[in-house]
Amino acid sequence: MMRFLYPRSFPRLLAVGFTLIALPLIFALIGSAVTVDQIANRSQQAVYRAVLATQTGRRLAELLIAMERSARQMVILDDRRLLETYESNRKHFTATAREFSTLPFDSEQMTALGEIMSGEQEIHATLSDPSATPDMLQKAVGGFVELTEHARAITARSNELIDREVETMLATAARAQRIIYWQLLALIPVVVFLVIGFTIVIMRPIRQIDLAIRRMGSGELGAPVNVSGPEDLQYLGERLDWMRRRLLDLEEQKNRFLRHVSHELKTPLTAVREGAELLSEEVVGKLQPRQREIAEILRHNSIELQRLIEDLLSYSASQFHKVTLDLRPVQIRRVIDRVADDLALALRAKDLRLDIATDSVTLNADFEKLRIILDNLMSNAIKFSPPGATIYVAARMNGSYLELDVADEGPGIPHADRAHVFDPFYQGKQAVDALVKGTGIGLSVVKEYTQAHGGTVEALDRGERPGALLRVRLPLGRMEAAA
Repeated sequence: MMRFLYPRSFPRLLAVGFTLIALPLIFALIGSAVTVDQIANRSQQAVYRAVLATQTGRRLAELLIAMERSARQMVILDDRRLLETYESNRKHFTATAREFSTLPFDSEQMTALGEIMSGEQEIHATLSDPSATPDMLQKAVGGFVELTEHARAITARSNELIDREVETMLATAARAQRIIYWQLLALIPVVVFLVIGFTIVIMRPIRQIDLAIRRMGSGELGAPVNVSGPEDLQYLGERLDWMRRRLLDLEEQKNRFLRHVSHELKTPLTAVREGAELLSEEVVGKLQPRQREIAEILRHNSIELQRLIEDLLSYSASQFHKVTLDLRPVQIRRVIDRVADDLALALRAKDLRLDIATDSVTLNADFEKLRIILDNLMSNAIKFSPPGATIYVAARMNGSYLELDVADEGPGIPHADRAHVFDPFYQGKQAVDALVKGTGIGLSVVKEYTQAHGGTVEALDRGERPGALLRVRLPLGRMEAAA
């Protein structure tokens, strides 16, 4: 299902991820901008109406005062010519009132304006009547007081409207602020979810590729490489799987070559060893001391060569087949004595001493595999030991484990080599003073057989003492489960 959800390429996947993460933020910004714009427009309209109402109400009041002054002067001076001044002010008053009536004000202000207009018309009719008596004129002029009160009411109402609009704008701004705040709170988990989700989606094929490379680097070539994701990363996974299959083919060719060469070498080697044995046993005649020494050298080196070939065969078998164990009770001292007997000639050839210290331990194990483990460890110690040195072999119980130590007094194993000495064909950087060089697989066979028993093997530091220390740890209580 996930194959169909991925874009075709990795850059497109990144673009989709960034787009989906940015969309909620963009929507939030757009919503906030629209809300702020609405508040700004409403504020602008409210301020505009309030300013117009205040200016118009103040202008009406000023014109009414000017008209009242002209009317009172005309009545007091009894001069009808002053009516022209009143008429001039009245024209401005009428235009202002007409402009006021077109504005979107409330009914209370419009009612007050109507009262002012009708009252002014009555006053104007009385002032314009030539037959009006002084009392009538005086009464008409007194009507301006009521008109002025109406004008002031309009101005007061405008101030009330301004205050109300301010309160409304404040409430709207607070509501918009709350909305934006909750939007941000809602966006945080959404964005975090999208970021985590797309991080997982993006990193998943990268982790799969990294895991495949690590497995191939550590020699685990059995598991196929599966990479889910965009097509370009899937194609990269397919190429890695092709590389894995190619490495498997090369490994199989190498193991087949080792098996064939080792098998072919055993036939002439057997003849050489049998001839050396016949010479050493003086079957063909009495040998002189020098001849017997040469025969011993031939016999010793044929045994060493046979051991190397057996190492090759053991390694090839462990790589080609899963190691199987023939578990039965084994006394570790018997294994040590058997190997010591097999290597007695090699020890004597270099005048080496063997120091053995063992506990009485019996464990479920494969006798032959344990023999090969100890034979390889001791042969390795003999190879690196100087003449006249001592090889130490110790076997003891440590909790639920048997610890088998083999130490020599040679040059030791450098720290840089300790992580690789158990790798196949690794020779290390130390020069070996021996007629027959090692194959570099003896310790790898030790590792294979030790792991088959459920144990571990490691190279340790001997502290102030010279030489190398190799320790094999085998579990005592779970042998059958490990096998």
